[in-house]
Amino acid sequence: MTEERTEYDSPWKEIIEDFFPNFLEFFFIEAYAVIDWTKPYEFLDTELQQLEPDAEIGKRLVDKVAKVYLLDGEEAWVLTHVEVQSQYEKGFAERMYTYNYRLFDRHKKRVISLAVLADEQQNWRPNYYEYSLGGCRVSLEFPIIKLLDYEAQWQSLEQTTNPFGIVVMAHLQTKATKQNPESRLQWKLRIVRMLFAKGYNREQIIGLFRFIDWVMMLPEELANSFKTELRREEEVGIMRYVTSIERLAKQEGKIQTARESVIEVLEVRFGEVPNTMIDKINGINDVSILKALLRDAIAIPSLDAFSQLLP
Repeated sequence: MTEERTEYDSPWKEIIEDFFPNFLEFFFIEAYAVIDWTKPYEFLDTELQQLEPDAEIGKRLVDKVAKVYLLDGEEAWVLTHVEVQSQYEKGFAERMYTYNYRLFDRHKKRVISLAVLADEQQNWRPNYYEYSLGGCRVSLEFPIIKLLDYEAQWQSLEQTTNPFGIVVMAHLQTKATKQNPESRLQWKLRIVRMLFAKGYNREQIIGLFRFIDWVMMLPEELANSFKTELRREEEVGIMRYVTSIERLAKQEGKIQTARESVIEVLEVRFGEVPNTMIDKINGINDVSILKALLRDAIAIPSLDAFSQLLP
């Protein structure tokens, strides 16, 4: 089976943002324990645009920056990296260090740097960066989580009520069934059934289902079989919210198509479109706004002029 979608950055970004406390509690309990969760936290993805040492950073990584409050009342930053590709990343540790010191330099606040390695290289585990010169030594050590390690903890993944048990199972089985779509269909159904059996509320179920459906992509015929089975189980009362999920998926499909249309027109007219502009377009969830932007993209004289129209 050829993977039609090799990029996992969007579903990972979304699931981390939707379930951030659960994410830290599941993977990084020490970081979770020092944060005051009674106070609001805030994601500041625009910070990443200021931190990137070059234009390539961000294309192979999932990066999230969150402003949090510690139990001692101090404001701090949590900088999360998820390496979602399968190849060895030589400059990964250096990138972790660069992001860390740049964020500290900008805000003079302590930074928690964390890394999830979702690749397939068992022995690749970068967890520090250092260099020394003329008696001066600089270093950063950061905690890492290797998702491959959870293959030996499958029973724990099935038993936990933390949503990231479902996330990790979906990720591992997506990797394991690359060449076997029939097996992927059966695993996708099994994981979704577990999702509905966990006792999550409607919003949690929809958010997790979107992640599963996104990463565990199926060929069209098997995708139809998957939908048919979901509807059948909804009819007999095994699953709830299936109709709501399908309705949401249709709406999101329209939104994503509208976004892609705007970006495609801009690329045809002006060549390369800046990543910051693409991010802004992808952050728009209103179809009517996207349709208006599409009309503007067709006639507007320049990218600079178009950028002024973006919310």
